[in-house]
Parts: sequence; C-alpha cells; structure tokens
Amino acid sequence: MGKATREAYGEALAELVQENQKIVVLDADLAGSTKTSLAKKAVPERFFDMGIAEANMIGHAAGFATSGYTAFASSFAMFCTGRAWEQVRNSVAYPHLNVKICGTHAGISVGEDGVSHQAIEDIALMRVIPEMEVYVPCDAAETKAVIRYISTTKNPTYVRLGRSSVNDVYDEKEVFDFSKPKIIKEGKDAVIFACGAMVQSSLEAAKKLQEEGKEISVVDVCAIKPCSEEEITKILKQFEQVFTAEEHNVIGGLGGLIAEISTKSCPRIIHRIGMQDCFAESGSATALMNKYKLDGDGVYEEVKAVLK
Repeated sequence: MGKATREAYGEALAELVQENQKIVVLDADLAGSTKTSLAKKAVPERFFDMGIAEANMIGHAAGFATSGYTAFASSFAMFCTGRAWEQVRNSVAYPHLNVKICGTHAGISVGEDGVSHQAIEDIALMRVIPEMEVYVPCDAAETKAVIRYISTTKNPTYVRLGRSSVNDVYDEKEVFDFSKPKIIKEGKDAVIFACGAMVQSSLEAAKKLQEEGKEISVVDVCAIKPCSEEEITKILKQFEQVFTAEEHNVIGGLGGLIAEISTKSCPRIIHRIGMQDCFAESGSATALMNKYKLDGDGVYEEVKAVLK
C-alpha cells in the first residue's frame, strides 16, 4: 500500500515552497488534514491559516496572485469547491489568476465524516468554470508530478486529492505528459477510462477479468481539463465497449467528459461507473467503496455484466 495523494501533495508543496520564494500557501483551518502543515513547517512566513472561511481564503489567494505570487489554497474538496464556488469563479477564473486550489478528502472514501464532507460534485463544479484546469492524480508519484507541473504554469487550477492511502501505480522515475491520457494496461475487449483511486480499482478489475479470458485496457485520465480530445477519440475508435470509472457523480465528471467527446467524434454507448446520482452515508471507506461498487470487485462486476 502506498500513501494517500494528500500526503504526496503536502510533501511536494513543502519542497516547492523552499525552492520558489514566490509560492504562498493558504489553508482553511485544516492544515493537519490537507498536509499543508508540511509547507508551514518548512517556510512558516509564507503560510497563512485563514480559519474556517473558505471564501475569504480564495479571495486572499487571488490577492496574492495579483501581486505576482503563485497561491496554493487548500481545504477539503467539498468546501473549497462548493462553499467558495462564487469566489473561485469571479475572483480567480474570470481574471485568470494564478491560484491553485487543492481539495483533499474528495469522494466517498472520506468515510465516516458523512455526506456533508463527501465531495462527489467537485469535478463537475470546477470543470464547468471557463479557463479552470482540473487534475485528478491517482497515486503519490502522479500527484507530485502534477503539483510540480502546475507550479510552473499561470493558469487557475483545481487538483482533486484523496484521504485514504492507495496502491502505487507509478514509480518515482515515471515521466508524465499531462497533455494526453495515459494507457497503463492494454487489452482488446473493452476500455476503462479512470481517474483518481478508480485507476487502482480498474486495474484490479482488469486483472480479475484477464483470468477469465477478457483483455481490458485501462486509461488514466489525470488531466480532466484540458484533455486531448484527439487522443481520447483515438482510443474510443478501438473499442465497442467503453467504460468510465470515477469516485464522483456520473453526471458532469469523467463520464460526462468521455460522453461529450464521443458524441462529437466517435459515437459509443458509455457505461459510467460511479455514484449513480445518489448520496452515500457515513461508513468506513472500505465499506462505502464496496457498497457503491467502486472498489476492484465492484468495477469487475459492472464490466463483466456488460461484456456478457
């Protein structure tokens, strides 16, 4: 078992804030959970705890950006995208400011904190904002690469991170190209486009299906926006059976993205695995992922049922 993507985020940010004096870090009273506490420990004079006031945090981050800083603003995904949506839209995206919003504890794997903390709408909320980039890394290596990459850009950006530890998909030497999706397993019978922890679930499902004679391709779509429609179309044209897997509502997230591209350039029926327009409940991450068929067994069952 590897580490949680939020932990990798904290480690990468602590390194970057020491390397670049124009990076500032803001948090909304959750630095221990978001792991921005590591950046605070490294360079306390460029860390700002804004208290339980996410909209205020985004406003201050925008202010830093207008003064030439790269501002990383963090909270739980539910609050930095939902509670502060208007400020993200009007104060960050509209003036195209260099603010990086990093939301941790996304999806239902936040577990026992319950529905109020389980962000299953955040990809959709951020993706719909004009000029806002959206990334959903699946493991520690990809997270660190994403954070380093966005620290070099000037674009308003949202990065979605998880609470729970996840298995490593990549090693630290992996070279990432965020301009296109990454095929991490090749097969001929079907393809699963996945993001975040659902990459691991999809790989587990593909392994089980392989034992039954079915070869499944798994594609890691870390860059939700911007994404390469050309590359996704190339993959779609290879398969009749297409699945998406996300720890998010099937409306407006990765499934929506692939469906939109499909209708434009390569019509396919898209089988969307995710939260089926419903809320979860309080429970352990393991139990919830199992109940809503978002773990390896669940994805296996969903894909197998269609392939039959």
